[in-house]
Amino acid sequence: MTEEIKFILDSTKESMNGSVAHLEKEFLNIRAGKASPQMLGGVYVDYYGSQTPLSQVANVNTPDARTITVTPWEKAMLQPIEKAIMIANLGFNPMNNGDNIIISVPPLTEERRKDLVKQAKAEAEDAKISIRNARKDANNDIKKLEKEGTSEDICKTAEEDVQKLTDAFIKKIDEHLVIKEAEIMKV
Repeated sequence: MTEEIKFILDSTKESMNGSVAHLEKEFLNIRAGKASPQMLGGVYVDYYGSQTPLSQVANVNTPDARTITVTPWEKAMLQPIEKAIMIANLGFNPMNNGDNIIISVPPLTEERRKDLVKQAKAEAEDAKISIRNARKDANNDIKKLEKEGTSEDICKTAEEDVQKLTDAFIKKIDEHLVIKEAEIMKV
């Protein structure tokens, strides 16, 4: 196998790994009924005039499966944090007790669970599209090498290797989706 083809396969694999990593990150943002600090990952607080991620102005914890506590590093930040959580429209009702903010995570309704499963499927489909695009790019690069004189057999083998990579990564995405779907639908 030539250096060029090895490089194409390595970069394709790297790109596909990136797609799976992105999917895993997106799945963390889809809440599955259990409280987690990542649920507030997209909340930005007005910190002295600049929009700052919540994690940079407060400590976010989950003392149990249904509660999130937010303890600001400065008492003056209680009101802005509470307001930011309301503005983020996550379906939470924050309660301020003077020291920290307590959020009770409501159990998911059946309808909301189905919406979250749809969202998870859409994210998985985006990841699959990204993997197919990586395959297309790799195959185009291999065809260029063939036109430049690389033997047809080597190029055919390389295309088969790219397809094997694609199949493996699509299977990995499907496995992630099945796990996430089960997690969301579990009451």
